[in-house]
Order: sequence, then C-alpha cells, then structure tokens
Amino acid sequence: MSKLTIVANIHADPSQIDLVKAELEKLVPLTRAEEGCICYDLHRDNEDPAHFMFFEIWETRALWQTHMQAPHIAAYAQATDGAVVDFRLNEMTNIS
Repeated sequence: MSKLTIVANIHADPSQIDLVKAELEKLVPLTRAEEGCICYDLHRDNEDPAHFMFFEIWETRALWQTHMQAPHIAAYAQATDGAVVDFRLNEMTNIS
C-alpha cells in the first residue's frame, strides 16, 4: 500500500492568529510521536500570517485516520472552535 500525503490548509480568523498558531504548534510533538507518522511539518505563509499549512506523510491511510481520532486532535478542534475560518485537506499520493 502507498504512503499517504496530507496537505492541510488552515486559515485563522485574523483576530485569532496567535491562538490558532499556538494550538497548531501543540499538535506537532504529539503527532510526530504517533505510530505511522513519517513527516508532520507545520508551515506559515510568508505573506498571509493567518494561513497555516501542514505537510504530512503517513505510512498508511488507516494510521492517519487513527491520528484524526486522537485526543489531541479533538482538543485542538475544541480550542480553536470559531477561530478557524477555512480548513481544506487534501489526501495525496506521491507519484514521482
């Protein structure tokens, strides 16, 4: 089975950038320690400080789905409720 690449784009409410950034940063060490996590890198747009992006690589889709049910993901969702104005996630496969 192919590895799964995830590109997640998160756009914070401009008045909530610091909150969203802090909550996203909390996810990094916890997620990197999860089974199946190969890469979990958080990025921020150089021109739009409200735009964050995770680039992730997982051993399998099933392990990523387990990650999505983790307590720290639920805590992030609760902490940022109303502070994220747009969230887009793409599941991708490396082809080259």
